[in-house]
Amino acid sequence: MSASTDCGVHSATNIDNPGGQEVVDIQIQDSNNMLPEIKRRSKLPEPTEKEKGISLWSIIKDSVGKDLTRVCLPVYFNEPLSSLQKCFEDFEYSYLLDQAYEYGKVGNSLMRILKVAAFAISGYASSVARPCKPFNPLLGETYEADFPDRRIRFFAEKVSHHPMLIACHSEGKGWKFWGDSNVKSKFWGQSIQVDPVGVLTVEFDDGEIFKWSKVTTTINNLILGKLYCNHHGIMHIKGNRQYSCKLKFKEPSLLDRNPHLVQGFVEDNDGKKASFLIGKWDESMYYSNLDTSKVKSADQLQGASLLWEKNKPSPNPTRYNLSSFAITLNELTPELQKLPPTDSRLRPDQRHLENGEYEKANAEKLRLERRQRMSTKLQDNGWKPRWFEQDAEDGTYHYKGGYWEARDQGRWDGCLNIFGEFSET
Repeated sequence: MSASTDCGVHSATNIDNPGGQEVVDIQIQDSNNMLPEIKRRSKLPEPTEKEKGISLWSIIKDSVGKDLTRVCLPVYFNEPLSSLQKCFEDFEYSYLLDQAYEYGKVGNSLMRILKVAAFAISGYASSVARPCKPFNPLLGETYEADFPDRRIRFFAEKVSHHPMLIACHSEGKGWKFWGDSNVKSKFWGQSIQVDPVGVLTVEFDDGEIFKWSKVTTTINNLILGKLYCNHHGIMHIKGNRQYSCKLKFKEPSLLDRNPHLVQGFVEDNDGKKASFLIGKWDESMYYSNLDTSKVKSADQLQGASLLWEKNKPSPNPTRYNLSSFAITLNELTPELQKLPPTDSRLRPDQRHLENGEYEKANAEKLRLERRQRMSTKLQDNGWKPRWFEQDAEDGTYHYKGGYWEARDQGRWDGCLNIFGEFSET
């Protein structure tokens, strides 16, 4: 199989074009000397305590059929990341959006949507063999990520407790991304089903917009067997110009010899298929001018071209099986002293867990969950998000600005110390 790559010299690959013109796959090459070098950690701190075993049965019998966000689980079920940080983990391959922007600039609209599709799929790659759940953020909890070496800046806030809503906003080279997510989950003893609700949007500087929603995730073998997850369903990526994309994440089955398969196609406004996609959400994605619906692997196609490939696993994954990128997300450095008191990196339970201080982590998690139960009353009394506001037309939360300016000045007027001590009265 021949495959074009995303770096190096220019190469060309022909795929069908509804306009009758050859579409050239131009490889985007960065100028490395223009981007700063930032050293980030490559492993988590060594645990200070030996982890204790826990009994699942007492938790399970009281939790079957409930919304998992309302179930108080011991801290041992968590990984040292919050759901806000997990949102940013979807940007591990943000360079795909940079490439999509560049393709649009040279008039290659087809390659632009193919790169957007690859980005939408790549966010699932880090979920393989992740045995623990992220921390559920407190109302008003935030997370920032400033990665100048990746030319990306990200910010997220928990904007509602019930329903549980997280809003995020990100900016990169020639593009902006925003969305909010309401994750509905059910715990069935041996499995968890997570159904995301919400629309994700990427807008390029030239006005082209793509919108999509995530697919269903099922986590299996919580009690017996090896824990694993599957993503399944249909993802529609709708564009406001020439192209849209439809992707099918294959339903899992016991006899499946080719799991994690994703297949789809790009079509124009007239319904004519312009390109086809095939691959696995945990490995790589390819595109071709041949119909991929009849094959079960990109290896069965001649001339398929590589869109995206998963990074190598971390040499220091710990029991959480975090990727090299995920290991950096909760790092607290001296340069981050201007963080607001609401940032996830300042959560005491999460910080204790990362340090392997399990008893302290569990005690802090129970304390903060008592505070979390007060959030519904707080919302009922008129609490509003600090950095996002809800659109009156479509109900989506949009970033209203001001965070990075406050960050530069170190002024956090109106930001509550949500992780501090509190009175239940």
